[in-house]
Amino acid sequence: MPRVLIAPATLATVKSSFLDVLQKGGFEIVYHGVNAQLNEEQTIHHLKGIDASLAGSEPYTDRVLAANPQLRVIARVGVGYDAVDLDAATRHNVAVTFAPNTNQGSVAEHTFTLMLALAKNLIPQHLGTAAGRWPRGSTIPLRGQTLGLVGLGRIGKAMTTRAQAFGMTVVGHDPFADQEWAKQVGVELLSLEALLSRSDYVSLHLPAIPSTKHTINARTLGLMKQTAFLLNTARGAVIDESALIEVLKAKKIAGAGLDVFEEEPPSPDNPLLKMDNVVLTPHAAGTDYRSRDDMAHSAAEAIVSLYKGEWPTEKVVNSAVKSTYRWSR
Repeated sequence: MPRVLIAPATLATVKSSFLDVLQKGGFEIVYHGVNAQLNEEQTIHHLKGIDASLAGSEPYTDRVLAANPQLRVIARVGVGYDAVDLDAATRHNVAVTFAPNTNQGSVAEHTFTLMLALAKNLIPQHLGTAAGRWPRGSTIPLRGQTLGLVGLGRIGKAMTTRAQAFGMTVVGHDPFADQEWAKQVGVELLSLEALLSRSDYVSLHLPAIPSTKHTINARTLGLMKQTAFLLNTARGAVIDESALIEVLKAKKIAGAGLDVFEEEPPSPDNPLLKMDNVVLTPHAAGTDYRSRDDMAHSAAEAIVSLYKGEWPTEKVVNSAVKSTYRWSR
């Protein structure tokens, strides 16, 4: 019987449809028992004798794959796959899948949570009120403000719907934007530089690939309004964190809402953890229970499809492996 590792610690106690999919597909389900994200050594160890990984953000490096030649599929419970060395996976004849169209609502809602927390000074007001003070004061509206979306895929589109419901003007930057959609919904497409200089809120929705690394850096941060807020619920690598820290320290932008970091979890001495103009969350934007279950279900279906000799084209990331892929070695 093939064996599947449930790698995300967040799924260790979840009983939802993904388990039924795997069990009916003929898989033995294995848990690793570590209440945290696996590091490289732990990933190597816990993949021993495993045919498929229902994968979180643990690293799938060439070293991990070389140590586990029986592994056939890495099925990401999510839409990002930057923890997987795709070239190495293809060399080792391992299929890598993701879970498209499953978490854009969750990410958009979380991004607005960060945006509202910053605009309405929510955390200082809560702490002050709870401490017996009455810290009233003016806050910042969303209505009438301009939201700049860097990335107009599924999440960017979900953000647009919500922003317009708040009465915001939406502008966007994406070299692959659906121009017909943008025209229909009234999103003006701009260069990155123009978007940064015009927006009151800048929200990042980019994949972590070499071409997007440090898209937000000292130069591009310098284009933002001093009153603007930066939001990142994409990947930490798209921001040069050291440059952002300097800009926030100097109050050259109003603040930031961050769900992702260049190092996760961030080091305890990371200055971002102590800044009063920053709101932080632990890479949780895409994990409300509905999206979590949908992502896990999608990943489980991909594993079973590959085991049955089917090819889920819309989910396989490294399509180059198709010509040589076999479940049995």
